[in-house]
Amino acid sequence: MKIAITRLAEKGLQDKDICEAFGHEAYIVSPLEAVLDSAEIERFLSAFHEGVFDAVFFTSAYPAEKIAPEMKNNMPCRIIAIGPKTAEILERFGHHPEILPEYYSRAFVPYLKDWIAEKKIGIPRAAVKNEKLIEGISDAGGIPCEFGCYVLKPTGKTLDIKDADAILFTSAMSFKEAVLPDIRGLIRIAVGDVTADAMRDAGVVPDVVGDGSLKGTLEALNRYLSD
Repeated sequence: MKIAITRLAEKGLQDKDICEAFGHEAYIVSPLEAVLDSAEIERFLSAFHEGVFDAVFFTSAYPAEKIAPEMKNNMPCRIIAIGPKTAEILERFGHHPEILPEYYSRAFVPYLKDWIAEKKIGIPRAAVKNEKLIEGISDAGGIPCEFGCYVLKPTGKTLDIKDADAILFTSAMSFKEAVLPDIRGLIRIAVGDVTADAMRDAGVVPDVVGDGSLKGTLEALNRYLSD
C-alpha cells in the first residue's frame, strides 16, 4: 500500500524504512514548511548551558534534530522526549532522554508527578502556543519556559496524493492547514486521537487512529487491513 504522509520535508527521512518494515510504501507530502528562528534557538541554548532548566521537553522530532547537536551532553538536566522517534534523534547526538508513556504533551505533567513542583521546564518548540501544556505545568507548580524556535507556515499547495492508497495525517495542524484534493476512496489515517478529533470536527472520519507514533499507527493500519 502506498501511503502519503503529511510531514515537514525534513522530518520524513526515516518514514520510508519504517513503512517498508510494515509492508507499505511511503512518500512525504508537506502542507507546512518550517522557518527557523536562529535568535530564539540561541536564547534557548544559552539558558540551557547556563543550567537554567531542571528539565527540557522536546515535543516533536524537528526541534530535536535542529537543536540537540548544539546541546552539551551530561548537563544536570532531565531530557524528555514526547515519543520514540524524538528520543532516537536525541540519542544520536549523545543525550539520554526519557520517553513519555503516552506520546502526547498531555502526558508530560502526569509523568513527572510531584517532581515538577518549582522546577523550570525548557520547551523548544514551534511558535504555536500549547496553552493546555503550559497551564498544566503551572498548575502543578512548575515553571514553563517556552521558546518558539521555528514558525510553521502553510505551503498553500494542493497535496499531490493521486498515486496514494492512504493518507496519514501526523498532526492536527497538518490536517487543518492541508490543501486537499478529493480524498474519497483513500484510507484516512490519524496518527493519534488529537489529530482524529480535528479530522472529525471537519467532517472527515478517520478509518484508522494510531497511538501518536508512526510505528503504532502502522500497526493499527495493518490490524484494520486484516479485519
